[in-house]
Amino acid sequence: MTVVTRFAPSPTGFLHIGGARTALYCWLFARKMQGQFILRIEDTDTERGTPESVQAILDAMQWLNLDYDTGPFYQTKRLERYQETAALLLAENKAYRCFCSKERLEKLREQQMANKEKPRYDEHCRESNHPAEGSFVIRFKNPKEGTVQFHDLIRGTLIFNNAELDDLIIVRSDGMPTYNFTVVVDDWDMKITDVIRGDDHINNTPRQINILHALGATPPRYAHVPMILGPDGKRLSKRHGAVGVMQYREDGFLPEALLNYLVRLGWSHGDEEIFSREELIQLFDIKNVHKAAAAINPDKLLWLNQHYIKTGNKEQIAAELAWHMQRLGIDIGHEPSLIDILHLQQDRCKTLREMAEKSLYFYSEITLSDDLIKQHVTVALLPALQAITDALSILTNWQKESIHATMTATADQFQLKLGKIAQPLRIAVTGGTVSPSIDATLALLGKKNTIGRLKQFLIKINAILH
Repeated sequence: MTVVTRFAPSPTGFLHIGGARTALYCWLFARKMQGQFILRIEDTDTERGTPESVQAILDAMQWLNLDYDTGPFYQTKRLERYQETAALLLAENKAYRCFCSKERLEKLREQQMANKEKPRYDEHCRESNHPAEGSFVIRFKNPKEGTVQFHDLIRGTLIFNNAELDDLIIVRSDGMPTYNFTVVVDDWDMKITDVIRGDDHINNTPRQINILHALGATPPRYAHVPMILGPDGKRLSKRHGAVGVMQYREDGFLPEALLNYLVRLGWSHGDEEIFSREELIQLFDIKNVHKAAAAINPDKLLWLNQHYIKTGNKEQIAAELAWHMQRLGIDIGHEPSLIDILHLQQDRCKTLREMAEKSLYFYSEITLSDDLIKQHVTVALLPALQAITDALSILTNWQKESIHATMTATADQFQLKLGKIAQPLRIAVTGGTVSPSIDATLALLGKKNTIGRLKQFLIKINAILH
């Protein structure tokens, strides 16, 4: 039997990292078992779903490189199939039309709540043979007796009493099928063998199994993954920071780092922290996913991200860095190359966004602060700064080593510590006081840009200090 898994998000917003982890587990399970991975867009909630949300899901899946074998399938394009299946259940007396008004159902709920009973439909229309007119929904005839039992691949055996399950609506009054019904039909038609999803769906599973049995279908295996919590142990929300996949991209994280981080939120293999995709496929076992919820650790993600920045494929990382540069409006069509930027900045930056922001002075004009100049430059330093500008202007071998030797020689000539020259130079060429080593910075900036900025710096110094 070929294993078939599916990831089936609803397009009502961005792809949450909890959903991304579920997609990753589905993808890994399918790849480990040499099976099929399907992407399905559950878009029947037309009031909340948007084309932008659909695109956000597709973009996130592409960025994470979670490739699907078939799909995306859209439920709104399968409405005829759901109607056909609902008609079959009606014809076989496994479903019925319910004409109860909204007012009657609200009154019923109020009475049940007042009696401290679990709110549920009272089967008023279940066996009614009287013709009724007006609006109706279609309800599934849930078995009244017995239990639903299934083996959850993560949680073990779970048992539900049918008496606790009411006759759920499978088609609304406007003809639109409901979630629990469309999922069943889709999983049946698509021959899904393994459903891996969040544990918020556990109570849906026995209902879906009963519908599958009514259709004469064999239920898939189920695995319910625990939720992801914030660092404070509470349900993950926007107050904890980024929760959408593409927000992590905007914040400068690499897809490899995010996937490596997400897979460890609920799964482990010994004490190992870092896994390649190939290693994950080889080692992953859904049965080893933990039952307890996992809390995010932003520091761990930053650590992982810097690891991948330092050790990952430089061309791929440079392409991602280019995306950040373009978002900042920077033209990267000239020197230095982004791979050179990576080599220079990789030990200093934990995210690509930070790297992009700290590398702007290589590609765009800088602004010199009068206050910085007054803090770090005195009239007494002017001869030395003029001398280093002149010496660098005639330097033919524009390399880090020769630049460093020229700076050292000038400092010795004026009996200064190297730092007394280095920091004014840093301000002159970067506009700030923090950068990689100044000799490496000047080497990468290039001779023309360096000398041009130093000359402008000297002009500004003379205007401020005299």
